[in-house]
Amino acid sequence: MQTLLTERYEPAAIEPAVQEFWSQNEVFKVTEDPDREKFYCLCMFPYPSGRLHMGHVRNYTIGDVISRYQRMLGKNVMQPMGWDAFGLPAENAAIENKIPPAEWTRSNIEYMRAQLERLGFAYDWDRELATCEPDYYRWEQWFFARLFEKGLVYRDTAVVNWDPIEQTVLANEQVIDGCGWRSGAPVERRELPQWYLRITAYADELLEELDRMDHWPEAVKTMQRNWIGRSEGLSIKFSLANGAGDLEVFTTRPDTLMGATYMAVAPEHPLAREAAASNPELQGFIDSCRSQSTSEAVLEKMEKRGMALGLDVTHPLTGDPMPVWVANFVLMGYGTGAVMSVPAHDQRDYEFAETYGLPIRQVVAPVDGSEIAAGEAFTDYGLVINSGEFDGLEFKAAFDAIAARLESESKAERRVQYRLRDWLVSRQRYWGCPIPVVYGEDGQPVPEADERLPVVLPEDIEWEGVVSPLRDMPEFLNTTLSDGSKVRRETDTFDTFFESSWYFSRFACPGADGMVDERVDYWMPVDIYIGGIEHAVLHLLYARFFHKAMRDAGLVKSDEPFSRMLTQGMVCKETYFRDAENGRKQYFNPSDVEVETDDKGRAISARLSADGQPVEIGAVEKMSKSKNNGVDPQTLIDRYGADTVRLYTMFAAPPDQSLEWSDSAVEGAFRFLKSLWRLTREHAAGGTPPALEVGSLSGELKTVRRHIHETIDKVSDDISRRYKFNTAIAAVMELVNHLNRLDASDGQALAVKQEGLEAVVLLLSPIVPHACAVLWAGLGHEDPVTDVSWPRVDDSALVRDEIELVVQVNGRKRAVISVAADADKPDCEAAALADANVKRFTAGKTVRKIIVVPKKLVNIVVAE
Repeated sequence: MQTLLTERYEPAAIEPAVQEFWSQNEVFKVTEDPDREKFYCLCMFPYPSGRLHMGHVRNYTIGDVISRYQRMLGKNVMQPMGWDAFGLPAENAAIENKIPPAEWTRSNIEYMRAQLERLGFAYDWDRELATCEPDYYRWEQWFFARLFEKGLVYRDTAVVNWDPIEQTVLANEQVIDGCGWRSGAPVERRELPQWYLRITAYADELLEELDRMDHWPEAVKTMQRNWIGRSEGLSIKFSLANGAGDLEVFTTRPDTLMGATYMAVAPEHPLAREAAASNPELQGFIDSCRSQSTSEAVLEKMEKRGMALGLDVTHPLTGDPMPVWVANFVLMGYGTGAVMSVPAHDQRDYEFAETYGLPIRQVVAPVDGSEIAAGEAFTDYGLVINSGEFDGLEFKAAFDAIAARLESESKAERRVQYRLRDWLVSRQRYWGCPIPVVYGEDGQPVPEADERLPVVLPEDIEWEGVVSPLRDMPEFLNTTLSDGSKVRRETDTFDTFFESSWYFSRFACPGADGMVDERVDYWMPVDIYIGGIEHAVLHLLYARFFHKAMRDAGLVKSDEPFSRMLTQGMVCKETYFRDAENGRKQYFNPSDVEVETDDKGRAISARLSADGQPVEIGAVEKMSKSKNNGVDPQTLIDRYGADTVRLYTMFAAPPDQSLEWSDSAVEGAFRFLKSLWRLTREHAAGGTPPALEVGSLSGELKTVRRHIHETIDKVSDDISRRYKFNTAIAAVMELVNHLNRLDASDGQALAVKQEGLEAVVLLLSPIVPHACAVLWAGLGHEDPVTDVSWPRVDDSALVRDEIELVVQVNGRKRAVISVAADADKPDCEAAALADANVKRFTAGKTVRKIIVVPKKLVNIVVAE
């Protein structure tokens, strides 16, 4: 590679040559080696949409930098890549383009793999997997049967979120502000039979384990705690006044029980259905509720509506009658589908009571006696009032007293409840893993036998619309068991989160004749997992549950799948638009816009290249298709090379913060690499420098050498502990500037410069690996840079002969002086008083006191 150190830095020539070298030498392939410490670095694998976007590039560059660094520490590093290949986008694209989803998906995989290779990511491609391949999904079908046997799988008819555009159900986590997370369409309530995984069986462990996950972001753990939502309360029975049984509710606030003035049930509740059977108006209201989401967040914001059922219950403490209403804000899937409404102490109940003129009775008052704001419910804890024998009690005492009273009368029991619902895993679309279940003549579901797996998804299909073609494919739908009995296959497919909940374990065991094998316990858990915080609940919670279920099935030994979690920020850029005739904004891609910037690189005006007319510069927002503000990584790679793109994405912002895109900063990263290339080439042209003789170095060269090893120390800490790649790069850039100013006209100066450039190349090699591979060879090394260890700090180089002290006069800084590192107090005082600028402020004045803070400052106190 030494011959690649051309006069000019030419990424288009050097990067393919370096990648060819890596490929031929199988640099990044790994095996299980019990004598070496392993390091498993994993980025959330991509959906094969067709092209990488800058979010991909940033995510995978972070992972690659960490992986290369850990490899230089001597660890056995695995960094795999695969494809989350099932899902609705492929199916929708197939409908639009009239090509089978399998063909669309695999062609995208080929293109995106080439893009990843062009960026130089150090993947072990022998471990590549795609979740749409039968040899992958066979094993999740097999595991589904094991979960079925353990009672962790069940089929139930329930009210679900229905996406009318995607024509499928959505889990609660996939409903964002009342709309489908992909389609953006308002979701509807539907009652359908669905398949569920009993994730609630692991609720306590999922919650408790968070307290021991010290290397996960607090924001992610908080989101999971809130989603699991463990709460302690009372399950209370309200007797129906007609004697037909009880209406049971769960409450975490029994201290407000005396303030309950009505009951509210979900539109799907049996009491509501029974009352609606003879009341067309009530039935109409219930039907109207089907067009709304089952998402709590949406219900919280919408208008609260309801109707009285003409039915009362009896208050368990007072014996007073309370009316039962059906309300659109009560969900059948949460608790019992009924709530005890306390309008004075719940804002939702308050709004409903105000609308329908229902009683509002305050039974809790602020402890400090302050007034409650008018028009609002008082939802804090306080002192119980207007509650007879319970008056004056605070929350805990009231909870216990009311619970004891009701329990003694068999009207309540203490209970723990979770906000977390069981995971709905069935989808009514085609492009997904078939759920391995058959139905006999009795209609009962039975898992497919292991020897009949995988149930292969037919790939050569044609259809229009969004209804799954599996429902009209007799060759798939109808099958015969080994005993000759005819059965019907399930046509629902798994939610794609099913595939992404265990792929990290399969990466550890490529080609395993089973879901996993013994290799999984060498590699798992993943040492660092990198992805967006938007997956905090959807993916990460499911993955944790799945891993624990695999552990309990004897497949893995670790309790958690990911030891450390790093959430990277978004990539953002300003938007460009014009107002269209339909009142909406028409957005233009940055590549189609000519932008004028100020001296700081900020856009101040823009015009469309096609017509030269001005366009508006909008807000800086996350790169997205909807705002058309994405930057094509391939264009940047073609223009600047992969190393520049990698360097910029690591330098522009800390990984956990949003990166605001700057074209001028990309250009700046390219200029830096060119300057480093030029500096190294000029140095290499001077021939082999002499051996470094540390004892004979001048003071200036000692300073340079100290800077070299201080930089090694800082960059090592920034990458290994802090993950602050931007400050690591800044430190290297500062060192390069220092080396550039060094007068290397004598032998030892050349030797120090050689040491400095070697350090720079090694420190940057995880970030800009192609250029550094060539620069390393150009510095005279035969071993490739991928075989070289991370540079070590020479502690002796950090020892200073001199130190700097700040000198203050009456507390104000007047000078910075240099003294011997072992200077005593009198020497420091003398040096401070001798400084010319200090003399200006002490001349003719009496020095009352001199305070010396060792190795930091000298403060001279003088009489004014």
